[in-house]
Amino acid sequence: MITALCGGVGGAKLVLGLYRTLPPHELSVIVNTADDLDYLGLHVSPDLDTVTYTLAGMSPIKQGWGIEGDTYQALENLRRYGAPTWFQVGDRDFATHLFRTDQLRHGANLTETTKRIAESSQVRARILPMTNDGVSTRLQVGDEWVAFQDYFVQRRHRDAVSAIRYDGIEEASSTPEVLDALQNAEIIVLVNSNPALSIVPILSTPGINDLLIAVSAVRVAVSPIVGTDAVSGPAGRLMKLLGHESSAAGVAAAYAGCIDGIVIDEVDANQADEIEALGIAVHCTRTVMNTLEDRDRLATETVSFARSLR
Repeated sequence: MITALCGGVGGAKLVLGLYRTLPPHELSVIVNTADDLDYLGLHVSPDLDTVTYTLAGMSPIKQGWGIEGDTYQALENLRRYGAPTWFQVGDRDFATHLFRTDQLRHGANLTETTKRIAESSQVRARILPMTNDGVSTRLQVGDEWVAFQDYFVQRRHRDAVSAIRYDGIEEASSTPEVLDALQNAEIIVLVNSNPALSIVPILSTPGINDLLIAVSAVRVAVSPIVGTDAVSGPAGRLMKLLGHESSAAGVAAAYAGCIDGIVIDEVDANQADEIEALGIAVHCTRTVMNTLEDRDRLATETVSFARSLR
């Protein structure tokens, strides 16, 4: 079994490659939920939905989020009523959030609800929230602590950030499904999601980091940093919040103790010696994924690299 730790759009690309090149039922994906939000009374889980829609073939390849061909009539009406509409939700996407919210209100937990959504979307991999408890990423912008979606979507991640915290993480607990996926994995992949915003919240969930250190599985990461910045998004700028430089070597250092190897882009090959000095094996290749073929190739190389470390 292969278990991937994943955030949203960037990481979902590699997860799709894993899903397409492995027996789908052998893949489990532990997904960040610290980006979840209440939007107009609805429980929205952006990363869970991005992974689900991507594996279901519903998400636009270029955009990477939302549902292909979705319409926005509900949002237009909400705008007319004066509701906040900075968070773009399509009509079919609204249906997912309505269903999730109704299930949670009637006693189902987030893991159970996610399973129902994934199965209804014909996804055969296990998609697992990192926790069923509420966790919220907050970023310090000036003197203000802002919610992740406010920073990332409404402010378009342009503001300088001086600190990050994960509200509720100490009280949260890992789920039996997540622990099972880690304990029974042959390979664990920390995909190329933003470390500070997507992977560290998962690792910070009580029980997960300690288990990841103790498991017998081979653990590999894929760096989201190419050169000195991320291919997209603010991952590079936020590496300093973890106390590391914006580089493949910085990503390796951030994950030291949790991984046996790391896949880095070929342009960063000169950092291999520095990373190997940390006791982490290195595989250099092209990590930018513009096409489905890129996703499949990188997924295949990542799994082969992990198996070579056994």
